Amino acid sequence: MTTTTPAADLPAAGPPVHEARGFWAAYGRAWARTPGSAVYLLVVFVLAMLSLSVLAALFWTSVGLLVIVVGLPLGVLTLLIARGFGVADRFLLLLAGLPPIVEPEWNRDSPAGDGFWATLTRPIRNPHYWVYLVHGMIVSPVVSTISFALTTVWLSVGLGGLTYWFWGAFLPRGDRGDGDGGEWGHYVADAVPWLFGGWSGWAVEVVLYLIAGILFTGTMPWVFGGLARAHHAIGRGMLGRWESDDLAAEVRAEAAARGAAVHAEDVALRRLERDIHDGPQQRLVRLQMDLAALERRAESGDADAAADLAREARGHAKAALDELRALSSGVAPPLLQDRGLAAALDALAAGSPLRVQIEIDPAIDRAVSQEVARTVYFVVAELMTNVVKHAGATGVTLRASLRRSASGAHTHLDVWVVDNGRGGAALRSGHGLEGLRERVAGLRGQLVVKSPLGGPTSVGAHIPLAVAP
Repeated sequence: MTTTTPAADLPAAGPPVHEARGFWAAYGRAWARTPGSAVYLLVVFVLAMLSLSVLAALFWTSVGLLVIVVGLPLGVLTLLIARGFGVADRFLLLLAGLPPIVEPEWNRDSPAGDGFWATLTRPIRNPHYWVYLVHGMIVSPVVSTISFALTTVWLSVGLGGLTYWFWGAFLPRGDRGDGDGGEWGHYVADAVPWLFGGWSGWAVEVVLYLIAGILFTGTMPWVFGGLARAHHAIGRGMLGRWESDDLAAEVRAEAAARGAAVHAEDVALRRLERDIHDGPQQRLVRLQMDLAALERRAESGDADAAADLAREARGHAKAALDELRALSSGVAPPLLQDRGLAAALDALAAGSPLRVQIEIDPAIDRAVSQEVARTVYFVVAELMTNVVKHAGATGVTLRASLRRSASGAHTHLDVWVVDNGRGGAALRSGHGLEGLRERVAGLRGQLVVKSPLGGPTSVGAHIPLAVAP
């Protein structure tokens, strides 16, 4: 008679199957990393012994020579070599399949601190070099010795135990008169006769070695992976990047941006001064002379000559006004202050003699500060002027968009000016695009120029925005 068990009473076999699949998948991935971890654990021991011998000799020699000038550069050389050994260790860790360790900040000084002695003593003043020295002289040799010992034990017992049945037959063995060898196997069989009763010494040795080989080989991924992760954790703490590095990089970037902004403003002011002197100022001087001549003609009663001078003076006044308007395009117009960047860019495009296609995100007015808006307006105005003067283009595309993070916050403003002209534009020292690059760099942004010969030319300004926490 067959009894049917209700479905509700059957054991739930699903979860254990998924757990087994998950375990074996993880175990397989660990095995895939095992060869690289083993190579790393063996090679890093050699590297550690080499770093210990080299760094210890150089360091203590430099300490002994500090009383003379030679000790200082020798100490700096020791720190630089310690950095090299640390970089090599970080590079070797990639063999273990672990995440790369981020490079620390090696130059924490501002550019203003450059000089012979500042450059020479920079490694001495950077704590990363000293930590690398401690790692290469003390920490790495100690940890690598322990990991090397465990690695060789696991490799020798694991692989040797699995293959002992083959290579063990070629080893010389003692003889107890039974002709099978297996000297210590006999002692084991005699000690536990209930388990190996009647077994030959050789068979006992093969079985015990095989069991040990299976155990050590089966646990090899966990042991090697754990040792590699221990090295990685030490390396991340001693050889990696610190939070203070990010602060130092931030300070240096701010200093560089400030210097670029100051230089760009200085160049722009000198250029504006030169343009006013060469343009409107000369026109106004000529206008003054024409008005004086007109006054004399009017006093002498020469109406025709006075009319000619009046027409000429009016032409000079109109030219001076046009030049002043052109110069004011490089300065924030009232429209930018009143209606925002989107409207100012739209008006700038409308005033261009070329056909301009506009693609402007209306949200930029809310996301962009006044400082960024003024710089972007100036950069776009200068780029549009360059297109009209030098590109030989018939059409321009102006795009301004916001880049968003995964959380939806605005992180960057991207502005592109693309023309269909002849191309060939490049960032060269002393040229207009270099000044625009410095202006954008003053906001910690980046100016990108793509202009192959034959066109088209694409110039993009990518400016980071301050994101509220």
